[in-house]
Amino acid sequence: MTGLGRVLVFFYGLLALAATGRSVTQILTKFDEAPVAYALSALAAVVYIVATVALVAPARTPEAARRWYRIAFATIAFELVGVLVVGTLSLVDSELFPHDSVWSVYGYGYVFIPLVLPVLGLLWLRRGGRSRVSAVDERPVRGGR
Repeated sequence: MTGLGRVLVFFYGLLALAATGRSVTQILTKFDEAPVAYALSALAAVVYIVATVALVAPARTPEAARRWYRIAFATIAFELVGVLVVGTLSLVDSELFPHDSVWSVYGYGYVFIPLVLPVLGLLWLRRGGRSRVSAVDERPVRGGR
């Protein structure tokens, strides 16, 4: 995996943990205060978990490599759209978000990492990053095959 790939996996994993902890705490303790914001934080947590897994999952066949690439690309593209939509709505209509979500104000509470990360992730994937994460083992199989 490239240096950028390692950085992406680190930050996706970090955001997966942070968003999961935040959303679980918010949903369990004060969901009635801002259900939309807290549900979006939970959605962000799921997105970060799936993206992390898709970036690091081993692929033993070309089909598996393509599948994980598609999952990573779709998840990260969804994340970018989510950050842009939620970020814009949180600025335009603050009543929708009486409390912040992970993606409010384009990830302001997370130093804008939720805005920058999917852009870098999509660029890395387009340059073949996921295929380098888990190159298919093409060595001959022992046993006469």
